[in-house]
Amino acid sequence: MGRKLDPTRKEKRGPGRKARKQRGAEVELARFLPPEPETGKKKLSSHGRKRAAKRRLGAGSGPAGRRPLGGGGGREPTAARGRSGFSDGNSKWLAPAKAKKTQPKGNHVELSSDGEVEEGSWEMEEEEDGSSEEMVDDYGASSSEEEELLPIEKAALKQKSDREGLSEDDSEEEEEEEEAEEASKQKMGQKEEEGPDVQLNLDIDEQFKLPTSEEIEKEDILFISEPPDLHVIHQRIQGNMEVLQDFVAKREEGRSRQEYLALLRRDMAAYYSYSDFLLTKLMDIFPLPELINFLEANEVPRPVTIRTNTLKTRRRDLAQALINRGVNLDPLGKWSKTGLVIYDSTVPIGATPEYLAGHYMLQGASSLLPVMALAPQENERILDMCCAPGGKTSYIAQLMKNTGMILANDSSAERLRSVVGNLHRLGVTNAVVSNCDGRQFPKVLGGFDRVLLDAPCSGTGVISKDPAVKTNKDEKDILRCAHLQKELILSAIDSVNAASETGGYIVYCTCSIMVEENEWVVDYALKKRNVRLVATGLDFGKEGFTRFKDRRFHPSLKSTRRFYPHTHNMDGFFIAKFKKFSNAIPQAQKDEEPAAEEAAPSAVPDTVVEPPPKKKKLEGSKADKEQKLPQPALKKKRSLQAQRRPLKA
Repeated sequence: MGRKLDPTRKEKRGPGRKARKQRGAEVELARFLPPEPETGKKKLSSHGRKRAAKRRLGAGSGPAGRRPLGGGGGREPTAARGRSGFSDGNSKWLAPAKAKKTQPKGNHVELSSDGEVEEGSWEMEEEEDGSSEEMVDDYGASSSEEEELLPIEKAALKQKSDREGLSEDDSEEEEEEEEAEEASKQKMGQKEEEGPDVQLNLDIDEQFKLPTSEEIEKEDILFISEPPDLHVIHQRIQGNMEVLQDFVAKREEGRSRQEYLALLRRDMAAYYSYSDFLLTKLMDIFPLPELINFLEANEVPRPVTIRTNTLKTRRRDLAQALINRGVNLDPLGKWSKTGLVIYDSTVPIGATPEYLAGHYMLQGASSLLPVMALAPQENERILDMCCAPGGKTSYIAQLMKNTGMILANDSSAERLRSVVGNLHRLGVTNAVVSNCDGRQFPKVLGGFDRVLLDAPCSGTGVISKDPAVKTNKDEKDILRCAHLQKELILSAIDSVNAASETGGYIVYCTCSIMVEENEWVVDYALKKRNVRLVATGLDFGKEGFTRFKDRRFHPSLKSTRRFYPHTHNMDGFFIAKFKKFSNAIPQAQKDEEPAAEEAAPSAVPDTVVEPPPKKKKLEGSKADKEQKLPQPALKKKRSLQAQRRPLKA
């Protein structure tokens, strides 16, 4: 089977000639790494390191004219000069120790007695035990390594040292030039490093200056051909805001606050894509820091929320079923017992089996608040005057547990289709759907216990859902909506029976933040009807305005509530709750609004109903006809009328 290998007789194979001179990784790595920087010590250049190695080579070989390094002054005693070794008498203090080069002052060059060039001064550290140590160069290699060099390496070193010895004076000049270049490079590097910080500090310390009219005109011309630089505009908005917050100290002399505000409005209109009209309105409503937060919040969509249909399931069971389908959700908040907020989902929320079975309704968080403020009770008669798409109507039905009666009305027949579909899907059985104009509703039916009026508005609170509102609304649209809302709120108040045992409440809400559509309308209703404002029952939300610019509203408007996207993370909303204390209409308002005062006598017995003054209309029509008649015919007609009057008498 062949000879077996006897491990005891195996010849040892050591490393080769090349491998024998290799040392550990630490020693080898130290030869290539730069030395550790010592504080207060000068770093040698490449030529300086070469000359130091050459001196060490000369000291080791001991040629004529060379000498070992001496004490701190760089001088050796005359008795020891020219000797190749050390005597017994001076061996202790002349023993070579580790050398440290001191920091020279300037370019000081010192010559020894034999004419050799020495740089700076050398300090010798004496060990406590007095034992001699090997000289270590800048790369960490000791002088004992020279004994183990190969012949070719020794020849190369000798040739290199001879070449350096011939041009020693030239190398000194080169070294000085290199040192000067390195110093200049270090200075330039420091300047480059300090550059951004210095520039940043200048930018921070520099005061914001308004652009001139010529610069603004140039920007307007550039905006036509090229899109604006949003980064520059954003920086200008921030600088302008800082000045406006401390206007007295930071303003530019000769510039008014109106100029700063005009520039800020112009920049925000360009940065956030708003119309100048809408930004002016928003700047009147919000303080400047809060306005920026509102504009930023409108760029982010609101979280998806759903409402549990307690007619068919419980919120805990619905949440567990949706979690099993891969939906990440949480309860909406402590203020809601039925709401859930959806973070992400692996299935479409509007097409799950639970949704199709009517276990929940996709509904914004702000849409839950008006129904909570209305607080419907069981077996009541409730009117939802503008019900589409049916989210609030179905919420009222589930709070009433399908008892009583809900009249779901909307003026749009097309939108009522979604109302009917949602009511069937959610299992609502106590609702009646009608298609009537809300302004004529007291004539149709009255005597309700509670009325919910989610009035049509400009939609300035839901800009995140409909960004077109930023530019397509103007003053006429706001006033048109406000006029319609005033008519609707009077109709809603007239449809409520103040003698109701459990009710007599009206909740008015809009998805707008305009004062003209909210506080203005509520203050108008307080003057026109016998109603008063009561608490909404909502623990959060900001109070409504009691004064706005030059207008002063009723002090009870503090009980109304405003909700903002940047504060409550829901759509902008306004909610006011009225309590009707008399069905009688104030006498001063009867002649002005006779059409709105007509109500059903059976439903509202205390309401005074008067027929419209038709005679005035007839007389006005006769006068118009007489003006169209020619002059002779008119005289003849009047004479005939004068003749008939005595006969009638």
